[in-house]
Amino acid sequence: MRVIAGDLGGQSLVAPRGWKVRPTSDRVREAIFSALGERVAGARVLDLYCGTGALAIEALSRGAQAAVLVDRDTRPALGNVERLGLGPRAELIRADVQHWLGTFVGGPGSPRFGLVFVDAPYRLADRVAEDLDTHLPRLLAPEGRAIVESGAGRPPRIASLERLRQRRYGAADVSIYAAPGRAGA
Repeated sequence: MRVIAGDLGGQSLVAPRGWKVRPTSDRVREAIFSALGERVAGARVLDLYCGTGALAIEALSRGAQAAVLVDRDTRPALGNVERLGLGPRAELIRADVQHWLGTFVGGPGSPRFGLVFVDAPYRLADRVAEDLDTHLPRLLAPEGRAIVESGAGRPPRIASLERLRQRRYGAADVSIYAAPGRAGA
């Protein structure tokens, strides 16, 4: 596993053996970032269920301004962030994502994110869909995008957002969402 492109392109990412992480494959990350194009440069990024941090690190490598990585266990991401020298641009939050979503304020004056990556364990897809439906709209910047990866057989539906694109890559399903009426923005 490696960083695909940008300033850190070609650098390896480490997924510790025996840890319960399923990093987004190089092929899927390449497809996601190809679809996002220029939206990445300068964006504030939120990586929910960050695991190794591969999605946030790829975004930072491609010019994202800063990233917040949230997971119950941030040690795999921390190792990659520190090794690649991204500490000043990456904030790691060790928390249960569903609990964190419920406590994040998200009102006027709260930070909003241009890109929100969601890569929950596939077995949790059904359980997290309702929380995502409730909380993603208040996390997204007006022109932001939410990228939701799930198992190909059970992609969650985020009814509060407009699905712009859905693709299947082997065992993974990737959907890109925007705020309603913001598809062309």
